[in-house]
Amino acid sequence: MFRSPDTREEAFTALVKRYQEKLYWHIRRLVIDHEDAHDLLQNVFIKVWHHLDDFREESQLYTWLYRIATNECLTFLEQQKKKRAVSLSDVENSLENKLKAEKHFDAGKLEWKLQQAILKLPEKQRVVFHLRYYDEMPYETMSRILHTSEGALKASYHHAVKKIVAYLKED
Repeated sequence: MFRSPDTREEAFTALVKRYQEKLYWHIRRLVIDHEDAHDLLQNVFIKVWHHLDDFREESQLYTWLYRIATNECLTFLEQQKKKRAVSLSDVENSLENKLKAEKHFDAGKLEWKLQQAILKLPEKQRVVFHLRYYDEMPYETMSRILHTSEGALKASYHHAVKKIVAYLKED
């Protein structure tokens, strides 16, 4: 539908309706803040609109959208580091502060402890963990999105889980 000028807008509207919630939560888990996630989601759909003609259908549309969203998040986080001219740990502390500022935040609840543990992970492990744990994405799909071998992704997920379990046991 998006290849035809007559149905392009209708196809794009259907695409947004189908994927906006999944993509929002994927982005939100990576950048934490609602406003940042909302802005990034808009950027993702703007890029999708401008590049629909470039979609070669070699992968699923879902995979292509997640690749764009993930790249937008990683670029955003990298820009945050550069803006502040600070280390990655300072950016992670900033993300943790945003998490703690959430109106429903309760450090005593397991779900919030899990979020804090995830924020302690290196950026790549955090992305892999989110895609596998929350989105239940197969390693094969993750491999296409992140341009990394399945074996490396499995190892990254395994290390992430070990770190999260160790963090949760600290209390």
